Amino acid sequence: MRALAWSLAVLAACVLSACGGGSDSGAAAQEAGLSAVAALGEKIFSDASLSASGGQSCASCHNPAHAHAQNNAFSVQLGGPNLDISGFRAVPSLRYLSFNPVFSFDAEGTPIGGFNRDGRAQSLAEQAQRPFLAPHEMANASKADVVARLTQTSYVDEFRKVFGAAVFDNTDEAFDRAVFALQRYQIEDSGFHPFDSKYDLFLAGKAQLNAAELRGLALFNNPAKGNCAACHTSARGADGSPPLFTDFSFDNLGVPRDSAIPATADASYFDLGLCGPDRTDLASRAELCGAFKVPTLRNVATRKVFFHNGRFGNLRDALRFYVRRDTNPEEWYPTVGGVVQKFDDLPPQYRANVNTSEAPYNRQPGMAPALTENEIDDVMQFLGTLNDGYQAQ
Repeated sequence: MRALAWSLAVLAACVLSACGGGSDSGAAAQEAGLSAVAALGEKIFSDASLSASGGQSCASCHNPAHAHAQNNAFSVQLGGPNLDISGFRAVPSLRYLSFNPVFSFDAEGTPIGGFNRDGRAQSLAEQAQRPFLAPHEMANASKADVVARLTQTSYVDEFRKVFGAAVFDNTDEAFDRAVFALQRYQIEDSGFHPFDSKYDLFLAGKAQLNAAELRGLALFNNPAKGNCAACHTSARGADGSPPLFTDFSFDNLGVPRDSAIPATADASYFDLGLCGPDRTDLASRAELCGAFKVPTLRNVATRKVFFHNGRFGNLRDALRFYVRRDTNPEEWYPTVGGVVQKFDDLPPQYRANVNTSEAPYNRQPGMAPALTENEIDDVMQFLGTLNDGYQAQ
C-alpha cells in the first residue's frame, strides 16, 4: 500500500500543537474534545461542495443520524457529477472503524483487518481518499480538483492556520492533509465509537437484558445454534475493552446476486472481494475469491441493507438467510431446469470457497435450520441491544 506523502509522526505532533494555532471554531472544537485538525475533518466530512456534483459529502452516505451509514434502502448509492451513477457495493457504517488493525495475514495464513470491504486500505486516511475521486461517488477528476475546491471553502483560512500558510503549494500534500483530518475526526469524535449501547451498560452492570434478549445472547454465542460469536465476538477483550462484534476476519457466505445493482445486468460481472475487481494485489489468490470483511454488528438493527451487495433489506431476512441458506436454498437462489443455482453471485470455479463447514452453514436440504423462527426473534431482540445511544427507561 502507498505510504502517505508526509510523516504521520510529524502530523501527530501537529495535532497536539494545533500546528501554529487555529480559528475560533477550532478553539471551540478543542473545548468539545476535538483537536484543531479533527475540527477541520468534521467540516470536510459534511462539505458537499467538495464533490463534482456539489451535492454529495461523506455524510451523504455515512449519515451520523443513522450510525454513520446510509439513510435509505438502496442496495448501492448514486453519485457522479449528476448524482446518477450507481455504485457497486452497499455502504458500510463508519462506526468503530478506528479500532481496525491494518491488513495482514496471521500465522495460519488467514487474512485479517484493513479498511473497505476488501481490506485494501491500510488506514482511515487512505480509505477516505477514494470517495473523493471515484467516478460513482464524489467524482473529482483529480486530487487537484479536490484541492481547488478546498481553497474555495469558508474554512480555507482555518486549513492554512492548521497546516501552514503554504499548504496549498503542493497539491498532493494538501490532499493528504485533508484525508488525515478526516481520519483524526473519526478517531477523536466519540460519536464514531460511543460504546453506549444497552449491551455495554449490561456488561458494566448498569442495565439488565430482558428474557428475550438473554435468550438471543445465548443463541448468538452457542456454537451449535447461531454461532455468531465465532466471527462477531461478544465478550470483552483480555484487557477489559468492550467487544467490537467483529474479529476483523474475512468470510465467503455465498450471498445471492442482487439484481438491484445495475452492474449485475452484465452476466460476466462479479464482485470477488479480496481478489478483485477493486483490490488487485491478491488477484492470483483464487482461494480468497468471494471473501469480504466481517463487519461489526454494533448498530446492525439500524441498518437499511445487509451484506456487501445490499441483497437483503431487513434484519430478519438476513438472519433467515444465515440459517436457511443450506436447508432451504430455493428460498434464496434461482432455480434453472429444476436445479437450485446456489451461490449464484460467484463464478462456478469459486463456489467451493463458500463457507459450508461451520454452523449454521453445515446443514443439508431436509435438515432443520439452526434457528427456528422464534429463536430468530430472540436473536433480533439481542441485536437491538447493540444500538448506540441507549436510554434507560
